[in-house]
Amino acid sequence: MNTRKDKLLTIGQFAAMHGINKKTLMWYDEIGLFKPAVINPENGYRCYNYHQSPVLETILLLRELDVSIHEIQSFMKKRSAASLKCLLEEKITALDMQITHLQAVRATLCSHRQNMDTLLTMDLSQISIVEKEERCLVTVDIDRNTSFEQEVELITAETEKYRLGRLHEASYGSMISVADLENGSFDNYSRLFIEIPFLPYQTGLHIMPKGKYLRAFHKGRWDGIPRRYQEILDYTREHKLTLHGFSYEMGINENVIDQIEDYIVQIEIPVSE
Repeated sequence: MNTRKDKLLTIGQFAAMHGINKKTLMWYDEIGLFKPAVINPENGYRCYNYHQSPVLETILLLRELDVSIHEIQSFMKKRSAASLKCLLEEKITALDMQITHLQAVRATLCSHRQNMDTLLTMDLSQISIVEKEERCLVTVDIDRNTSFEQEVELITAETEKYRLGRLHEASYGSMISVADLENGSFDNYSRLFIEIPFLPYQTGLHIMPKGKYLRAFHKGRWDGIPRRYQEILDYTREHKLTLHGFSYEMGINENVIDQIEDYIVQIEIPVSE
């Protein structure tokens, strides 16, 4: 077996063994990154041996991690266990960040898909009780005097704080306390919330508790939401339910409508019997 490993392979054989085009090996040779074991003096053909495979696989791995050719050339000139460890640690950190980003995008897509399923299958006039898991929310305080421009500034500051690359990487909504709803103060919103997928708990975050939630929807302009809340309060009294904490409002169809009359708000409020 050891004798076989010492046999020379043609550039085509060596490229096929590593799943790459032989032109890649030719280019690597031309730039001095990875040279053949020997070049046939008669015909100029490049030949490689089995023992070169680990070095090429390292180069291919680094290219797959988007390491630049210049970085790889620098590494190859002073190749060592310590330098490879350092380079891989740097790329693992970057890869972890990319994975987290992709997981967040996937969670957002799943949320949008669920919203579209709701739009297509549910009776939006229905009030229902659903079970929800605990969630961590980033919140910012507002009041009746907070302008829309100020709200945008607050949200922007928080998204920058949590290093969100795009607004679509999180879900946004508003909160109003159950106490205000029961007092008829249907416009006394006290917080905006941002739900960031996979955000670990830390001090200062708002906990949306696990448990039963009353879920309802409002379609149309925002000035019609107080009427929907009155229907919710009537429903809870009729069914002997108790609301507590906050009502969480979130638009679920902004990306598929052109006019405010088609806007749908999902309302979720913790409830107990």
